[in-house]
Amino acid sequence: MFTGIVEELGTVTCACHRGQCVVLSVEAVKVAEDAKIGDSIAVNGACLTVVKIGARSLTFDVMPETSRTSNIGILRVGEQVNLERSLKAGDRISGHFVTGHVDCVGIIRKKYFFRGNLCYEISVPAEFRGYSVTKGSIAVDGISLTIADIKSDRIRLYIIPHTLKNTTLSVKGPSSKVNIEFDILVKKACSS
Repeated sequence: MFTGIVEELGTVTCACHRGQCVVLSVEAVKVAEDAKIGDSIAVNGACLTVVKIGARSLTFDVMPETSRTSNIGILRVGEQVNLERSLKAGDRISGHFVTGHVDCVGIIRKKYFFRGNLCYEISVPAEFRGYSVTKGSIAVDGISLTIADIKSDRIRLYIIPHTLKNTTLSVKGPSSKVNIEFDILVKKACSS
């Protein structure tokens, strides 16, 4: 379980295929400092298990399902990723509950300023649109955000300067693929 509050930007140092899996290594400082083999780390919002620890790096085995349903399988060496350690009992929850189980990949369609605020419009696959709720929570590449508006196949999100500066959204623009995890409470309500 995570909160969607990115702790650190990591840099991909290896994204190699081994059979059907991807071996992903990420340079990290803060998130790696107390990591242990078997720990869960959110990488762009996808919950991955640490299988190897280096001086300033973490390595993960990425299963085919995770590669298929997220942008983890298309990461390249040198790309930055959002990193967050799993929530500990008693920690403050500053974002919202994020499971790390990515629902789908969305595509940024527009990035622009609207009434002085930075805005992203992201399209999501039709089968997931029912999980979008105005003023509801959503995780985009593991970042806890609030849906400002919904228009046909897109959700609109406003990004505050702090979030832009401290996440990969600073380098994402139109046509970028982003991991989407809808709010677990909305998904529960829709399945009832």
